[in-house]
Amino acid sequence: MHNELVSIGPVTIYGYGMMIALGILVAYKMVLYRAATEQIEQSHISSLTFLSLLGGFAGAKLLYWITQINKIVNDPGIVLNVSEGFVIYGGIIGGILAGYAYCRKKKINFFQHLDLFIPSIALAQGFGRIGCLLAGCCYGEETQSWFGITFHHSEFAPNDVKLVPTQIMESLLNFSLFFALIYVAKKYRPHPGGIAGLYLVMYSLGRFGIEFFRGDLIRGQFGGLATSQWIAIGVVLVTSLAFLKNIRKKPAIFEL
Repeated sequence: MHNELVSIGPVTIYGYGMMIALGILVAYKMVLYRAATEQIEQSHISSLTFLSLLGGFAGAKLLYWITQINKIVNDPGIVLNVSEGFVIYGGIIGGILAGYAYCRKKKINFFQHLDLFIPSIALAQGFGRIGCLLAGCCYGEETQSWFGITFHHSEFAPNDVKLVPTQIMESLLNFSLFFALIYVAKKYRPHPGGIAGLYLVMYSLGRFGIEFFRGDLIRGQFGGLATSQWIAIGVVLVTSLAFLKNIRKKPAIFEL
């Protein structure tokens, strides 16, 4: 895999950035399409998308800095590198919080819009992990298995050794989640927040399993589990408690 796809004079198009941009574009178009089909007012979609992207970027960067706090203490210059080092959970949390703040200010239904955006978040993540594959970041541990992949020009992953293709695994997870969430949204009539809760639980469980095969330990570990696995456990517990609380108020979260 080569991250530098095309160079035109001083301008270089990188695979990682291109896939991120493509994922955002496709996800945005999907949100607009679903808003139209579900007769949801589209006037707030662009603002929500822009602010959620900003919140997601800030959250992903902040959580990365938190996981790297010891290194930052020794080398504060790390915080000046804004192009590398992100944690997806921080991006999800930051984006949701930014969206909540906007909905609160505009007095529109937060959970309705969250459910509208959530499948597209999974879709964008699927494209983003393809970008990770092209760049070589978020790589897996060494393996001798037939499905291992070998990098030769990566600035992040170990080169010339077979690695578990965790980028492909998570990309497939996210694309599968996108289709599953769209199906549930069409087949059932979930209460507001139901699609978002389903995504948080399913993504966290899938991510928890994939983390066992990750080889980039730079993200930190505690008690034998990676930082992202502890976050996944917390997300599943909090979301499950919210589901149980909602069930007590309403007999069914999903109605036929």
